[in-house]
Amino acid sequence: MKTNRREFIKMSGIAGLGLAGTSGVKTGNSGQELTKSRLTPFNMCGYAAPKIDTVRIGFIGLGNRGPAAVDRMTHIGGTAIKALCDIRPAKANEVKKSLEGSKHNPDIYTGNANEWKKLCDRPDIDLVYIATPWSLHTPMAVYAMKQGKHVCVEVPAAKTIDECWQLVETSEQTRKHCIILENCCYDFFEQLTLNMSRQGLFGEIVHCEGAYIHTLLEGNFSKDKYYDMWRLKENFRNGNLYPTHGLGPVAQVMDINRGDKMEYLVSMSGKDFQMEAMAKELAAKDDFYKPFANKTYRGNMNTTSIKTYKGKTIMLQHDVTSPNIYSRIHKVSGTRGSALKYPLEGRIAFGHEDWVDTEEYKKLEEKYSTPVVKKIGEMAKQVGGHGGMDFLMDWRTIDCLRNGLPVDMDVYDAALWSSIAPLSEKSVAGKSGSVDIPDFTSGAWKTNKPVDISLQSGANTPVI
Repeated sequence: MKTNRREFIKMSGIAGLGLAGTSGVKTGNSGQELTKSRLTPFNMCGYAAPKIDTVRIGFIGLGNRGPAAVDRMTHIGGTAIKALCDIRPAKANEVKKSLEGSKHNPDIYTGNANEWKKLCDRPDIDLVYIATPWSLHTPMAVYAMKQGKHVCVEVPAAKTIDECWQLVETSEQTRKHCIILENCCYDFFEQLTLNMSRQGLFGEIVHCEGAYIHTLLEGNFSKDKYYDMWRLKENFRNGNLYPTHGLGPVAQVMDINRGDKMEYLVSMSGKDFQMEAMAKELAAKDDFYKPFANKTYRGNMNTTSIKTYKGKTIMLQHDVTSPNIYSRIHKVSGTRGSALKYPLEGRIAFGHEDWVDTEEYKKLEEKYSTPVVKKIGEMAKQVGGHGGMDFLMDWRTIDCLRNGLPVDMDVYDAALWSSIAPLSEKSVAGKSGSVDIPDFTSGAWKTNKPVDISLQSGANTPVI
């Protein structure tokens, strides 16, 4: 929301007349808005948009993730790829060429920084799929929704608290879905532990952990990997800059936004031990890197702790510099059992003595894998995308849109999970002080139903 509209709401006395969803703008100790003085919002959690027989899609961003997303959609029935957009003509043309021989013949938008708006303006597009640099996610998603489009937006969906509110309010006003592309929610073990937690096998969940520990040092400094070095520039910030891969799956396990809410966090970053040193080393050999040689970078490791309204806790970590084995941790701890995935294969325990053996694990997997995994899992492994979870995510998105079902990850999830980055920055800057977390549902978390993993449909969304 823009400041002038906030001031208008205050000055107009809407809140005083009792028409608003809250009694005013309440801010936390970091100054961010926790609740907003606005008319009672339309609740997008559980909202089922009208069915779309053939989902017509436009893709924006064809650098790293976009081309693979385009390819995955060609394997899903009931889709039509109508448009491709990237500022670089070669990228757009390369993806269009990959579609030769298929039923898809998309138009190209390229060569101009605002071409993406023309794609969003088209009346023959239902879904805009955004895989661009982070700073463009919210502006593009908001514009697309205002043009009557559902949106899928890569992670993080927003960079600031204000942007989080923009996503929420635009989705509510337009009644268009804003789906965060958190593929890790569809990884096979994460789906398994979600269903097991729903069936009560872990008892009451009391603590969860997630992370994004992934060595990206060389990629961040590559001249070719990220357009205009955008991802390296993001590392000038200091906090948990990429929280959603670890957070999304455990937030679903804990029914966050759907029975519980996050209350506050504390965040601590260590020192930068590598990024500035690499920038200076490269700058000594190549003038291209001189603008990056005297910058302050985020610390190697960030640890963020979150407390929920019901007294449960979440620990998140972020380190994309140190030479660690890849890990999202994915730890689920309950009163009757626990699960842990990384850095080894997924494991489950119902006591403190040891993990269940291979035979017992297979029995649990057969019984508690979610319906979407049972239906599409093998096909997903063949199509690929981080082992198949990307395809599961895309297939399920199209399934929901084609059959008029509520989406698994709604705009409140997009806003909340993304908000951890700027909130962690505030905490780090304040010597790890506690920072309150906004309630983007405006109180609806108390009655919202958990994510439905029963796979209500599926028959009408074939794979090709």
